[in-house]
Amino acid sequence: MAHRAVITVARRWASVPVMLRIAVIYVFGRLVTTGFLTIAAELSGPGSRFGQDAGIGSFILGWDAQWYWLVAWEGYPSVLPLTESGQVAENAWAFMPLYAYAAQVVGILFGSWGAGALVISLVAGFFACVMLYGLLHARIGNSAALWAATFFAWGPLAALFQVGYAEVLFVLLLLIALDLVSRRRFGWLYLVIALMAFTRPGVLAFALYLGLYGILRWIRRRTDPLPARQIVHIVALGAVATATGFAWQAIAGIVTGDPGAYLATELSWRRNWGIDSEGFIPFDGWWQAAQFWFAQWGMPGWWGLVAFLLLVSGVAAALLFAPQVRRIGPDLRLWSASYLLYLLAVFFPQSSTFRLLMPITPLWGAVAVPRSRPYRIGVLALCLLGQWVWIYHMYALGNTYWQVP
Repeated sequence: MAHRAVITVARRWASVPVMLRIAVIYVFGRLVTTGFLTIAAELSGPGSRFGQDAGIGSFILGWDAQWYWLVAWEGYPSVLPLTESGQVAENAWAFMPLYAYAAQVVGILFGSWGAGALVISLVAGFFACVMLYGLLHARIGNSAALWAATFFAWGPLAALFQVGYAEVLFVLLLLIALDLVSRRRFGWLYLVIALMAFTRPGVLAFALYLGLYGILRWIRRRTDPLPARQIVHIVALGAVATATGFAWQAIAGIVTGDPGAYLATELSWRRNWGIDSEGFIPFDGWWQAAQFWFAQWGMPGWWGLVAFLLLVSGVAAALLFAPQVRRIGPDLRLWSASYLLYLLAVFFPQSSTFRLLMPITPLWGAVAVPRSRPYRIGVLALCLLGQWVWIYHMYALGNTYWQVP
């Protein structure tokens, strides 16, 4: 009898329109995250960044959200702030303007910048789940695509759907861009790429992706025709992504009178980790981090280099050969590889690494491919565990150098 009831519920669920199913999954996911954030607020103590009087509202405006709020209310400094030693200090130029000002506009309707930021993150998160499903369902099937959207909505980084960070808006724009490429609707991409470029860093990875995508299409042109019009679009879009990817650096240089203003600002965050870089050197951040982290654990720095090489090799092998990853298609694998290479080139890995991995969201499709229900439920349980661990450390505690979202 119980078995029949389960089958009946499953059939009724399958008959519900996909958009409504995603909405139900997303709303329940947000209720779970709200519960976790409420518990984190209760556990927040005097040693926490948020103190004993923490609430969900303070979490929404916490960490980088403060910088976006500052951008919205004060704009960007025309004179770079300096530390006592004369180096460029942390400042608003590290944060792109689109999310900050959009939250300001929406906040007019809801009474505050924080409310506007929350609404944008929530709405963008829902439509990102819809876009993820739409991007994947023809590749891995309806059931797996719905599970992928579920893992995304309930995943370890789900708190980002409910705080003042730009990641979710960027992921929505990214998924729209990837969908446009897959459907070869290149016209709208010019606008989407420009919006991505001023939401958060990462559009240079999309420029690399477009270059690799163009090479792939050229190699396959006999079986997958490549009209001249599409060649022009791919090349032009790559140029637009490259130009807009460097545009913020140029704007910061013009406003402040310092051509290196943006890079100096980004490097200022590394000094919190005891890393004092003379200038930006591609890929150097990972070598610095390998030495830093292994030194914290009392291990030789060269062990970090070995671990780094093993990590890169493992990720490359998974993207190239893992059958589940191959199921999501070569274009999404190229994007994932492009973005990970971009992170290798520009990022100093630390506790924010998990958040910065959000743009490889399409890889949830590979996680969802196995059809076993116990497996999928197990992954969902791990998602919830990861979500709580992340919220607990970043919001309930947030009191040491590796507890920064």
